[in-house]
Amino acid sequence: MSSAFSITVDSSAWDRQLDAIGQGVVEAARPAAQAGAQVLYDAYVSNLARIRRVTGNLRRAAYQAYMDGDTAGGRASYRVSWNTTKAPHGHLIEYGFLQRYEMARDSRGRIFPMVRPEMRGKPKPKRRASQAVKDAYYVPRKGGPLQIAAKSPLRRAASQVPRARQAMLDRFYATLRAKGHIR
Repeated sequence: MSSAFSITVDSSAWDRQLDAIGQGVVEAARPAAQAGAQVLYDAYVSNLARIRRVTGNLRRAAYQAYMDGDTAGGRASYRVSWNTTKAPHGHLIEYGFLQRYEMARDSRGRIFPMVRPEMRGKPKPKRRASQAVKDAYYVPRKGGPLQIAAKSPLRRAASQVPRARQAMLDRFYATLRAKGHIR
């Protein structure tokens, strides 16, 4: 004595719902990534505000940008940094530097190394010139080189990664809810 039975299940509705959620995930990726980038950008700008400002170029050069090439499979990427064309000195503040020469300021407020009187009018040394050639052209700093410590405003903003992750999750689920993909 045996029993047999069969069940037929129509999973097409379930498949449509999964497809809709999958499309919702793809659509929610960019707003979620932007929310995380905004937290890091705000932390970076806040860190910049704590540094003594000379020209303000580094603050004006701060940016967050969507990276178009990283969109495959529901991925979205943003970059938070500074524009090196607008603020080429940004790496000096981020990583610190060694000041070897006496510095001067021109009438526009720009800072530059002082040139020895006998070298005025001669072309300045190339970037890859030897240290001896540069020392013969510029006025060495009295007391020897001075190590200028890094301020690291961008790297310190990385301490906000947990807040950025939470902001990304919140925006991700809010976007899915707003589009009706989840409750």
